[in-house]
Amino acid sequence: MATKTPDDRQARIAKMQAAQRSAERRRSLLVIGAAALVSVLLIGVVVAVIVQSQAQRSEIERAAAEDIEGVEEYPDQTRDHVQTPVDYEVVPPVGGNHTPFWQNCGFYDAPVQTEPGVHALEHGAVWVTYDPSLPEEQVTTLQDLAERNPYLLVSPWQDGELPGAVTASAWGYQLVLDSADDERLEVFLAKYLQGEQTPEPGAACSGGTDATV
Repeated sequence: MATKTPDDRQARIAKMQAAQRSAERRRSLLVIGAAALVSVLLIGVVVAVIVQSQAQRSEIERAAAEDIEGVEEYPDQTRDHVQTPVDYEVVPPVGGNHTPFWQNCGFYDAPVQTEPGVHALEHGAVWVTYDPSLPEEQVTTLQDLAERNPYLLVSPWQDGELPGAVTASAWGYQLVLDSADDERLEVFLAKYLQGEQTPEPGAACSGGTDATV
């Protein structure tokens, strides 16, 4: 039996080390490949979501360029500043005399005063009022809309009976809905948030009052 020399042992060790390095390279390539595949898939998902979102937005804007089914127009609204309560003919109001200060836009879980809300309409806001018994998931839908739209005012309504579960009001225009999930709501927002009907376009919807009743 041949005696193994130190050179043989060194050669064997070198071979084992080379095999180990080769295995490590293969593992590294597999990890890199898997990571790259995951990245490509994630990018694909993100791109698909963006494309879908843009397509939905384009569809909403196209619909907003047309007449929206169910929208009622109330022209010739007065817009004087007053210090006393106003008896509005349309409930919720779509314009009229109002307080010198406006309601800050955003989501409220309690009713707000009517006169400051009308002042917000004058500044180009849309005021979405909802029945306090509206299901929680629909209230969440309205809250999400308010977070995405700085000129949207959302609050429950308790000053009399609403004409529908959800009512969207702009200056001189109103849309009554049975649900916050009605696709016409976002079309109404696209058309009337800071829309052509705004008496004071560009006026603030912040810096007013956050008071509730």
